[in-house]
Amino acid sequence: MLSIQNVNQLYGGTQILWDLSMNIAPGSRTCIMGRNGVGKTTLLKCIMGLQPIRSGHIQLNGADINGKAAELRPRVGIGYVPQGREIFPQLTVEENLQIGLGARRVSPGQGKVRKIPEKIYELFPVLKQMRKRRGGDLSGGQQQQLAIGRALVLEPTLLILDEPNEGIQPNIVAEIGDILLRLNRDEKLTIVLVEQKLAFARRIGEHFFLMEKGRVVADGEMANLTADLISRHLAV
Repeated sequence: MLSIQNVNQLYGGTQILWDLSMNIAPGSRTCIMGRNGVGKTTLLKCIMGLQPIRSGHIQLNGADINGKAAELRPRVGIGYVPQGREIFPQLTVEENLQIGLGARRVSPGQGKVRKIPEKIYELFPVLKQMRKRRGGDLSGGQQQQLAIGRALVLEPTLLILDEPNEGIQPNIVAEIGDILLRLNRDEKLTIVLVEQKLAFARRIGEHFFLMEKGRVVADGEMANLTADLISRHLAV
């Protein structure tokens, strides 16, 4: 589904990604892992068009998306949950979700879709209860659920999440994990996850990519993420 080939990226004259390649299969659950500062978030921003790449190719379902503007990439089926959530604190929960509708894919003759899918409220009942409350008044865990709900409003085929459990209470972490597994199982949603917490990564991920200094240094099935790899590339 997602093919990243020989991507190089520079930021302020410093090279962040070096000939980075990875392939993500449709319907899979993949964790991208590595210490802070190795380029994980930069990679996700390149996929979303928020950072330009110097060279290489990023393809979705065989189509090159390098030249697509960031605001158009959700329309090819990519949902993105950024690090830090980035909700609109002065808007209500409902208004935050409605913003996602503007970037939603529209079938020919369908017209603009302005109704929040009921599935979002089924997955996150707290969002329905608090739909008239401002996003900034929600707890960190509730804001994270809102950020995921906003991405799911697009009805994506690929969901990318950047450290969705950062600063979140354990019970919400467990709920988010349950929802991701359910979406992957029932709707075949492809999931790409940047995650620092090893237990959560092992629970959600089927496959892993380990990054070091802007390069992929190891990859494979999650069962093959050995203690040696953890010690060399993840341990602080």
